[in-house]
Amino acid sequence: MQIYLDYSATTPTRSEAIATMQATLTQQWGNPSSLHEWGQRAATVVEIARMQVAGLINALDPQSIIFTSGGTEADNLAIMGIARLYAVPQHMIISSVEHSAISEPARLLEMWGWKITRLPVDAKGRVNPVDLEAALQPNTVLISVIYGQSEVGTVQPIAELGNIARSHNIIFHTDAVQVAGRLPINVQALPVDLLSLSSHKIYGCQGAGALYVRPGVDLAPLLSGGGQEMRLRSGTQAVPNIAGFGVAAELAAQEIVTETPRLIKLRDRLFSQLADIPGLIPTGDMISRLPHHISFCLQQADGEKITGKTLVRQMNLAGIGISAGAACHSGKLSPSPILLAMGYSEKAALGGIRMTLGRDTTEADIDWVAMVFKQVLQRLIPDLSLVKR
Repeated sequence: MQIYLDYSATTPTRSEAIATMQATLTQQWGNPSSLHEWGQRAATVVEIARMQVAGLINALDPQSIIFTSGGTEADNLAIMGIARLYAVPQHMIISSVEHSAISEPARLLEMWGWKITRLPVDAKGRVNPVDLEAALQPNTVLISVIYGQSEVGTVQPIAELGNIARSHNIIFHTDAVQVAGRLPINVQALPVDLLSLSSHKIYGCQGAGALYVRPGVDLAPLLSGGGQEMRLRSGTQAVPNIAGFGVAAELAAQEIVTETPRLIKLRDRLFSQLADIPGLIPTGDMISRLPHHISFCLQQADGEKITGKTLVRQMNLAGIGISAGAACHSGKLSPSPILLAMGYSEKAALGGIRMTLGRDTTEADIDWVAMVFKQVLQRLIPDLSLVKR
């Protein structure tokens, strides 16, 4: 029995997106910058997708959607695109639980003389708006706080944080890669200036993403070249990938009303079935949480070296795909920086695991995963007592 529970790492490309991509590859394969018929057919595909992605977040101007190669490039364009507007280093604020696509560019800017403030989080992984207000400086030019944390599932108070930024006339960015398609996003009401999206998190293919840029916000491009994507992202667009992204975004917008409550029900079912395991501690905010996200850290039993990676491997042998924290960190045997920022010990931070659900997840899958997970733990820790606490 094969059960995939790593939808926060990537989602399978849905059949409708694949069909659109195939049609694009065979019928609209021109360069969208070309003026002839072949190019204009491809350009039409890109603009349709731009409207579809804009619709997912209620961006009234489709030209505010800048296509990129994925969420990482979108994040980098937001961070470095603002930074490159300034001839001398300024001040930037991020949270201490950002994805590496934000934390690494910030670290690079710090090496270049920028002042970077990393906001602390509480034990649930939430930023306190009071801390943001206190961190502001006269030369603060950008605030970036992740919307939904990929490792522990916590959803930040983005509206409140964005309002603080707006009241001080500071550009506000959020990485919404994990939120899009799972929780409603309305950029007309949400006080954000820049917002990152990724195709392969919403059942489009890998290799496409987007940055929403609120009209009137200036950015410096990262790439020099032909000036595609409103002169913010040079390079011939990956038309088939973008076409699939558009279809996936349109369908996600249509399905969110029914899919989100279904995922919440399955999520809570799995949390409930694993609640009787001693030493297995839920991580993240249990209320303000991504609807598809389950995460724990396993405290070591009797000093035995059981890490999140150990559990991932054992579950994989049983045909179940989960992850040890964020996917980009799962290859390293080092404590999760996210859990450390939340106040967990190094030992506990080595035992972080994540199970994320998707369109194909069923109640039967949840029940089977819970049973197998308990069997795995019982085998790894023979004296583990799986009795209700």
